[in-house]
Amino acid sequence: MTDHSFIPQVEVLSVTDTGRRRRWTEAEKVRIVEESYAAPRMASATARRYEISRSLLTRWRREAREGLLATDGDRVHFSPVAVAPSPVGGPMASDDRGRMDDAGRDRVEIILPNGRRFVIGASTEASVLTRLIQVVERT
Repeated sequence: MTDHSFIPQVEVLSVTDTGRRRRWTEAEKVRIVEESYAAPRMASATARRYEISRSLLTRWRREAREGLLATDGDRVHFSPVAVAPSPVGGPMASDDRGRMDDAGRDRVEIILPNGRRFVIGASTEASVLTRLIQVVERT
């Protein structure tokens, strides 16, 4: 007589994959957001490159604008920058050139969204410029 007892085969599955959810550090988020602002229409290309959704990148960009993304305790602020060609006469307009000496050729002109204009030395420290802009924006 043969023993025909039924022994069920039980298979144990262990799930070790956490899915597509990834953890991004604040520094990685800031780097990705900066890259997305590199040129027009770079947001979609950047999102594809890092395999994240455009809505997630949009949320990170909004958080960066609001100063919610931080690296090393510093808040990150982005400002749109446009590089304009020099006037035909040289690096500055002719009326400005007469007022500047040879050291004045290394100048940067910054036009704020409210229309205020800064012409500063190219070697001005960022902290000094930041403080100056904050004071002018308050007035």
